Amino acid sequence: MSEASINRERRRVLAGGVGVFAASSLGAFVHPAWAQAKPLPQYVAWKNAASMIVHSPNTLETRRAALAKDLITAEHDLYVRNNLTPPSDSIIANRDAWEVAFEGVGKPRTLKVADLKSMGKIDVTMVLQCSGNGRAYFPHKPSGTQWSVGAAGCVTWGGVPLKRVVAALGGVQAGMVYLTGTGGETIPAGIDPKSVMVERSVPLKALEDAMLAWEVNGNPISLGHGGPLRLIVPGYTGGNNVKYVKRIAFTTEQTDARIQAGRYRMVPLGGKANPSLPSVWEMSVKSWINLPAPDAGSVPAGSVWIQGVAFGGSTAAKNVEVSIDGGRTWRTAYFVGPDLGRFAWRQFVLPVRLAPGTYMLASRATDANGNVQPEQRVENASGYNNTSWRDHAIQITVV
Repeated sequence: MSEASINRERRRVLAGGVGVFAASSLGAFVHPAWAQAKPLPQYVAWKNAASMIVHSPNTLETRRAALAKDLITAEHDLYVRNNLTPPSDSIIANRDAWEVAFEGVGKPRTLKVADLKSMGKIDVTMVLQCSGNGRAYFPHKPSGTQWSVGAAGCVTWGGVPLKRVVAALGGVQAGMVYLTGTGGETIPAGIDPKSVMVERSVPLKALEDAMLAWEVNGNPISLGHGGPLRLIVPGYTGGNNVKYVKRIAFTTEQTDARIQAGRYRMVPLGGKANPSLPSVWEMSVKSWINLPAPDAGSVPAGSVWIQGVAFGGSTAAKNVEVSIDGGRTWRTAYFVGPDLGRFAWRQFVLPVRLAPGTYMLASRATDANGNVQPEQRVENASGYNNTSWRDHAIQITVV
């Protein structure tokens, strides 16, 4: 492809978003290994099997190439992470009847989804990312699902701002420090509920952006992703976005449920989890390359479009650089498609010409506050919050 052709294609992609490029590049290709995937669990049997890696019935990862399809991740391509077996689908038979109890407010009470809908609706686009995304790159191989990059997606939630509901209930009571959400999963008989229940506390400042969502990408939230109602906390890792939320409480202390006190903590290697250690809350600046996909075989020499995603977590991604030599040199990539707000990711592309050989591709993002994606991971026992650009680099062979 000539330089003029590259410039024409660049203008086309910048105008239409990276989906224009991804659609033409992906075509109907299915890598041979993908056809040998485990079957989808019944509660998410409607998902696109070709897009998913089934790690377990409660953990499904999105393939890199599937993340390149569109700016917004379709629900049938979105990863799944459940801490407990999802409830019966009977809870979505009458969505408007689902109830949520509110505590720690001026006028505590229980509201139905129908009541929440009467308070109006907004849409927020954000990155949803599991705390353990990138765990597979930790050399000590932490226990838990070995996610690479696919425990993430960018989706649009529809619902009511939580602060609007709280205002209608008399506001937050004085002295409260945390926002606590409790999920509605069924607790197995004979087990201490606190040992397995999904109940997460986040700092009270999260109320500013939090919402109670009943839609994702314009449709009712499926059971697999937390329907009929999910607590959404933009900028925070996935586990803080409590599914099947049945209780919202404003509290002086964090919940003593094990998922808060003993899990999702940044535990040093060889250490033990305890409530004094930092909790896994806000995300930080991160990016990775989706195409060329490292598991899709060799790449033809000549013009190659490097494509990926970048986000800032609780703020916007400002720019992203790409390296084709493992981080020795960097080039500025182009953001493509619309900017959907500070919590959403941006897709980027960089056209390059590659001769036959082996290349190490990496991306490095900077957020609006000037924070740069780090080269090295923060070592921790459970493999949380891996934002290392070096870990996320991919090797390709050009022929």
